[in-house]
Amino acid sequence: MIEMDAKVLIAKRVAQELKDGDLVNLGIGIPTLVADYIPQNVKVLFQSENGIIGMGPIPEEGLEHPDLTNAGANYVSAIPGAVCFDSAMSFGIIRGGHLDVTVLGGLQIDEEGHLANRMVPGKIIPGMGGAMDLVTGAKRVIIAMTHTSKGEPKIVKNCTLPLTSIRRISLIVTEMAVIEPTQGGLVLKEIAPGLTVEDVLKVTEAKLKISSDLKIMKIEGM
Repeated sequence: MIEMDAKVLIAKRVAQELKDGDLVNLGIGIPTLVADYIPQNVKVLFQSENGIIGMGPIPEEGLEHPDLTNAGANYVSAIPGAVCFDSAMSFGIIRGGHLDVTVLGGLQIDEEGHLANRMVPGKIIPGMGGAMDLVTGAKRVIIAMTHTSKGEPKIVKNCTLPLTSIRRISLIVTEMAVIEPTQGGLVLKEIAPGLTVEDVLKVTEAKLKISSDLKIMKIEGM
């Protein structure tokens, strides 16, 4: 098996969840990598909560436009037909349920599928951004995160950090597993190549139900 950077593995697996025609919001961090691995036959539109639909790739050096950035203040380009608008319109789109998918990072997820991702211990955060609105308003909420942080589980029995929303998220993708939060608990659907169920359980504090149709992740390059 070829070794692959954990963040790239996560981004590649999340990209498989996107469907042709989806309107997609990508959060800061690992989620931004997802755009690099969209299958060629899948065309999606990227939205950013600061007010754009139709984000393109990072522009070449020297071609940056000061008014074209994503929510993380990084320069982006715009594809033909892109549209820009104010924050009121942007959050109307998000809160109105018009986003097909949002992909966000996570700090903790509990056994009921609740996400905590808006407060980093020991760091000063200027604000929670649009996370609360995105988790509440998007049709699907996919969390792209590493399975542990400094050896500590991030999928826990109960979140010790403030919850981003009381809504249950749709899917968790880590470098070790794909887990689906359901009304009956967290269901382990896939494990990464070369791992066993025991490997995943060992670094997961929350109780996991093992799917009767457990699969190995299919990742290009592995």
